Order: sequence, then C-alpha cells, then structure tokens
Amino acid sequence: MSKPPIALPEIFSQIPRHQILYPNPSPIHSLPTLTPRNPPHPQISIFAKREDQSAPLACAGNKYRKLEYIVPDILSATPLHHSHENHPNTTTPAGPATILVTEGAIQSNHTVQVAALARKLGLKALVLLSRGTGGGLRASQDPEAFLRTGNVQINRLLGAEVRILDENDPRASDAFPILEDLRAQGERPYWIPGGASIHPFGGLGYARAAFEIAEQETEMGLGGTGRFDFVFVACGSGSTVGGLIAGFRMLEARREEADRRIRPRRSVIGVLNSPTKPRSYHEERVLQFAQRASALIGLDSQRFISADDIKLEDRFVGSAYGVLDVETKEAAERMARMEALVLDPVYTAKVARGMLQWIQEEEIRQYARLHSLDKVNVLFIHTGGQAALSAYADVN
Repeated sequence: MSKPPIALPEIFSQIPRHQILYPNPSPIHSLPTLTPRNPPHPQISIFAKREDQSAPLACAGNKYRKLEYIVPDILSATPLHHSHENHPNTTTPAGPATILVTEGAIQSNHTVQVAALARKLGLKALVLLSRGTGGGLRASQDPEAFLRTGNVQINRLLGAEVRILDENDPRASDAFPILEDLRAQGERPYWIPGGASIHPFGGLGYARAAFEIAEQETEMGLGGTGRFDFVFVACGSGSTVGGLIAGFRMLEARREEADRRIRPRRSVIGVLNSPTKPRSYHEERVLQFAQRASALIGLDSQRFISADDIKLEDRFVGSAYGVLDVETKEAAERMARMEALVLDPVYTAKVARGMLQWIQEEEIRQYARLHSLDKVNVLFIHTGGQAALSAYADVN
C-alpha cells in the first residue's frame, strides 16, 4: 500500500516532477552488526538509506531522484535547459527531445540511469564515456575488459549508443559538436551534464529526499534527538550533497525558534571520492548548488545557507577517481561480510570508509557531550553503483 505523498512546502510542491521512483520512500535499514558493541558513551546507531532500492528502472541509484525534476523539461514542447553548459544560447528546439545525451567516466553510474530513463520515455540515448576521466581504466590489469563490462555493458544492453572518447579528444570536455551533428541529422538532443549536477534542477531531488528522510525519522522513533545527527553521502559532482543541505535547512527554518534551540542541526558529511580538485573547490561548488536549490524551493538562501553548512571529508579520496585502493576495498568487504551490504567501488565504498573512521574518532562523541545525548544516530546513504563491480574483478 502506497504512503501519502511527501508533505512539501507549497512553492516546492508546485515544481513539476515526473515520478521515476517507487511510490514509497527508499527504505532505511538498521546496521546492527556494524554498530559498536558494549559502546562507550554515547551509543552510536548506524542506518543505511537504500537509494539503490529506490526505483524500478535499471541499476537504481541517486541519479534517478535528480532526473525526476529534469524530465518535465525534457518532455516539454519548448525545453529550456537542453543545451550544453559551454554554449547556453542555442536555439530552442521545435518540440520535445528525441535523444538524451550525457557523459561520464568509463564506469559511470549516471550514464546508465540516463540511458534507462531514455528507454522508459521512448527516447534514444547517446552515452559519451571518456578514457581520461579518473584512473580506473589506467589502474585496471585488463583494460579491454574494463571497457566492455560493468556499466558499459549495461548501457549497451539498454540500447544506448556508446561512444568511448580518447583523453585528447576535445569532445571529451565539450560535446557541443556532437550535439550539433545530431541537430543536423534532424534530432532534438537534450544534454544532461555528468552527474546532472550543473543542470538548473540538479539539486531538487535531494532537497525532496531530505523531507522524505524527516518523515521516516518520525516513523522510526530513533531516540536521542529523534533524527539522524550525521548523514554520510558521496560527494562527486556535488548536487546530492547540496540538495540535502538545502532540504534540511528548509525543514529547520520552518520549526519554531524554541525548537531550533533544543534540537541541534543535522550534519551532512559529503565524502569526496576524487583528489583531482582541492576540497575548497568542492566546498564552493556544493555551496552554490545548495543555495540554488534553496532559492527554487522557497528558502532564503542568503539567510539560511552559508559556507559553515558545507562539511566535506577529503581524507579517503585515494590515488584517483575510480581507483579502488586497498583501504577502501577493505571497508567494502567489511560492509558486505558484516551486513551483507554490497557497495560500489567508486563512491559508496569510500563513503563507508569515511563513516567508519568518523565513528572511531572524537567528533561524534564531542557532539553528544555538547548536547547531553546518550545516543547518536548516523545515516549512510547508499547511492547505488554496484553494477560497476564486474569491471573491478581484477582488483586484488
């Protein structure tokens, strides 16, 4: 039986959304085996929100939640946000999109979810995969297998056209010529940037997810503050983290002032998965995404969203994006063997490693002492991606 719709503020509820997810929220599961036994004060309880079980389409994960707010524009007779970010002033197409075009690393989860969505909408899909993004291909002992298994194989199974671009191909950093070729062939391409983050609506899905989590908190009876005090999630392109921050801040802004003094804020910890850019770059990017999403949903972004809200963890990025280092592999094995929770090698395994390290350290306990708590609730957001595992079969 489906639950009633998530209760959103009026402005937020009026933003068009095309349902891709299941009617019911993605489940939140307790992870009791990982929870420290005979713990020192405070008790730390760990939970997982299963975004990998959120949708009926192929390889469910966090991108479907983002795409729900992009589909109305895709299907519009006059799409507004179809063009490449480097060339925003192209002519508005004379009708809805006929083909979705997106990009990513060789084992991109995002591209699979865009390809699956295209098939569901009756559209074509073109997936551009770059050999030069990250280090997964270079680290592989069997590069040819890496190029044909995992998410690459699923993209092709879904009927997407897959083009693998060389590192020095200028189209790997600017796909505008490819979009122009498609237009010349009579297609109406809709460009979805990698991760869907820099799309104007990229943060809305996870702003909505914050309201979903808040309703689940109420139903669960968590104890302690009655909410998840720390939320750990991957930070790649950044709008998942930014959207969550915007949504949680709106929830807090709607509470009475006295309640805000009694109940501390949730901390969203974005665990970075790539050392390519410094943490400061990602902090600024996430702040922009959070402020953009908050403005769209009716929250005063200058008043309620600041740099202090952005908490990113960069100690577990490893040697390169897409490379599964020994410590991260051990964290993934621990999650699988203790909780039968299978993670992906690029994002969620690094998040798990970061979360497990935080649980051993002092900050969570300091938070409990500051707020006189006997219990702290920790949420790990599983954003999917397990389909990439077969491409990493040669990792020792």
